[in-house]
Amino acid sequence: MTLPRASSTSAAEARASVAVAEGVVGGADVVDEASVDGVGGTGGGGTAGVGGGGDEERLVRVGLSRVVEPGDLAALKAFAGMEVLEIWERLRGKAPGTERWSTRLATAQPERDLERAAAAGARFVIPGDDEWPEQVEVLAEAGQLTRRAGVPFGLWVRGPAHLRKTLARSVAMVGARACSSYGEHVAAELAGGLADNGITVVSGGAYGIDAAAHRGVLAGCGVTVAVLASGVDTSYPKSNSAMFSRIVEDGLVVSELPPGCSPTKLRFLARNRLIAAGTLGTVVIEAAVRSGALNSAGWAEQCGRAVLAVPGPITSRMSAGSHLLVRERDAVLVTSVAEIIEAVSPLGTGLAPRPQAPKNPSDDLPHDVRRTLDAVPVVNPAPAARIATTAGLDLPTTQSCLETLAALALVHPTPTGWRLTPTPP
Repeated sequence: MTLPRASSTSAAEARASVAVAEGVVGGADVVDEASVDGVGGTGGGGTAGVGGGGDEERLVRVGLSRVVEPGDLAALKAFAGMEVLEIWERLRGKAPGTERWSTRLATAQPERDLERAAAAGARFVIPGDDEWPEQVEVLAEAGQLTRRAGVPFGLWVRGPAHLRKTLARSVAMVGARACSSYGEHVAAELAGGLADNGITVVSGGAYGIDAAAHRGVLAGCGVTVAVLASGVDTSYPKSNSAMFSRIVEDGLVVSELPPGCSPTKLRFLARNRLIAAGTLGTVVIEAAVRSGALNSAGWAEQCGRAVLAVPGPITSRMSAGSHLLVRERDAVLVTSVAEIIEAVSPLGTGLAPRPQAPKNPSDDLPHDVRRTLDAVPVVNPAPAARIATTAGLDLPTTQSCLETLAALALVHPTPTGWRLTPTPP
């Protein structure tokens, strides 16, 4: 949600409001964390990004990231036009209409969250920081989708790469979890090719197309970003732990949820808006008619980003959603890295070469010569007069054309007439 920088509220008031949250017992996530493990590795040794104990706005944003669900439409409406310290004060004072969020204050311990992030090699990036990717602020005007909306209070970032610079030239790649071998192959090939061209590939770290895209980049020397619906210290799905550890060696794992949070269906839907808003375009590879990937494509549409779709077999239900995007929602059909680059580049730049068939030796022949060549038999030689009749040309013209064709080794004479030169096996 859109939240301006800190107001003129006094530092003492801000510290007092933060202390209210820190002085209560809690800190655990409000959802069950079963089936998730901590991500392995150190995440590149990043810092927590704290501006010291007096950085009130950062602490308040950390607290709000735990109290308010990502993309909460009700919160966006309730706190419209308010600054973060004012929102925190209203929650602390249990102002009318804030009950659904003020009850979560017991779980908000900003200092503890920052320490836990630092232990995992993560940091918290907020508006005004050098790393803050300003393009996500398009969410302030992008409207809502599946009752999610708004700019995040901040982003938890794990890994050595610079968030803003990494996302400056990036493409999202999304698709089915239960993808086919075709989809997995295409995702890996396209992601690897984009990385070779200096483009960051962003996805959600899930099974299927997401994992294939990340691994396609990791197989080379590019950079990939995983945007999670859980905390950056939480591996979900847990079987992708090794992949997340490899991502944070050179790339980034990002979330708007504080450490320790586990995913829910709504958090996945909220995560999709960040993937779409933070990139230049979203490529959909294999998506059923009811697919989370189409939600990401919807967010890309609302954020004014390019929506691209890779075609698949018409017999595959996993490609039905991709085809629907092209047929009914004006998505750009793409089949190569060059076409993706063209679609996300400024108008008139990065143009992809047009597909061309291999050059045929007869392509550039004059018209009469081509007519003569078409009339020359393949097996049984024919005299020039018969060839002239078949070609609809006079005999002198036909004889001249035959000599031209013979010089090009396309025909050759025999004792009984002319025939095509056999093609080498």
